Amino acid sequence: MQQSKEKNDLIFGIKRAIPIVFGYIPVGFAMGVTASNTGLTPFETGLMSVFVYAGSAQFVAIDMIRSNASFIAIIITTFLVNLRHLLFSASLAPHFQHIKQKLIFIISFFITDESFAVSITDAEQGSLSHSYYLGLYITAYLSWILSTVIGAAFGNLIPDTKALGFDFALPGMFLALLCMQLKNIKFIFVSLISGLLSIILIYLMPGNWNVILAAVIAAVIGVFIDDED
Repeated sequence: MQQSKEKNDLIFGIKRAIPIVFGYIPVGFAMGVTASNTGLTPFETGLMSVFVYAGSAQFVAIDMIRSNASFIAIIITTFLVNLRHLLFSASLAPHFQHIKQKLIFIISFFITDESFAVSITDAEQGSLSHSYYLGLYITAYLSWILSTVIGAAFGNLIPDTKALGFDFALPGMFLALLCMQLKNIKFIFVSLISGLLSIILIYLMPGNWNVILAAVIAAVIGVFIDDED
């Protein structure tokens, strides 16, 4: 019975990863092209995707490499860019209570903005085994690695990826994932607050702190609204 549930969860997770894969392919390809133009080989680009696995952080790191930034500066910057992942992990933690501790460590590495949005939606609908998370996360992970390597290897054949709309692929995917979260007026209100705060804060502070602070403030507001009900 348990094996049957895990198999079904695995298949379900892989299916749920398909929209993410379609979003990752053009963005990953564009990232690979950018890496290649900076001087990284397909192998080096692939290694970056394997160990970093964060689109925004990789774009930032590549830009810093192009600018001859120091090794330490690149590490610190990518760490700050990815601080929002702490919020993702905290939100998913209650849904991991029935999963073995050693598996949580592995699963957590693969959490991204997109996979979090999908998995938190599914987790709130019912209990899911580790097979679901592995199916969803690893499918998305492999598609990202493959697309970045292909982009680095063959990107020189497409000199202008923006002309094909590759730069809009990631925002477009985020918008689609956001729509999945808008279940009622409270979700819509918190989403609007978060977006407005992020826009305001981007003019007040450098880096990606606007995203982190906007998310935290909006989450607190959401908690208060939920408590009042």
